[in-house]
Amino acid sequence: MTLHASTQAALTSFQASDAEQEGLRHTYLAFLDAAPDGCLRAHEPGHITASALVVDAAATHALLTLHPRVGKWVQLGGHCEPDDKSIEAAALREAAEESGIAGLTLLPDPVHLHTHPITCSLGVPTRHLDVRFVAVAPPTPDRTLPRPERSDESLDLKWFPLDDLPNPELVPLVDAARRRLD
Repeated sequence: MTLHASTQAALTSFQASDAEQEGLRHTYLAFLDAAPDGCLRAHEPGHITASALVVDAAATHALLTLHPRVGKWVQLGGHCEPDDKSIEAAALREAAEESGIAGLTLLPDPVHLHTHPITCSLGVPTRHLDVRFVAVAPPTPDRTLPRPERSDESLDLKWFPLDDLPNPELVPLVDAARRRLD
């Protein structure tokens, strides 16, 4: 299955939590029907991105990145690459690359969708159609939070309690993640 086909399949099976999420699901599917290269950043008008809310094994904290272009604490993620086998593989690759944590487990199926305008690596204004997953970090022997390693794609990485996030825009994603984790 191609990245494009896997994204369509993931969105087709996505269980929207409300009318807004269902509307985004239909919008993303229509976008992919019209844009065969819509999963790649080369599609300048907009493109699918893949992200993951990384939570600790106890599901009490989320690892967030201080994004250099956005200037906010957000979940880990980014552009799909041509060699990604699926949207799930893209989300897991991005989470692993940006967190430096080995052994992340991606939960099946997206949990949330979000669209936002951004000037990304293309250097021109575009739109990200983000497909969001949950990734669980492996437990540590001493039950502490895993130690992340910051990549050059982040200004900082930090664990935050799920009930005390620095960015209120993440609340719908965390709520969706909690529903999946329950």
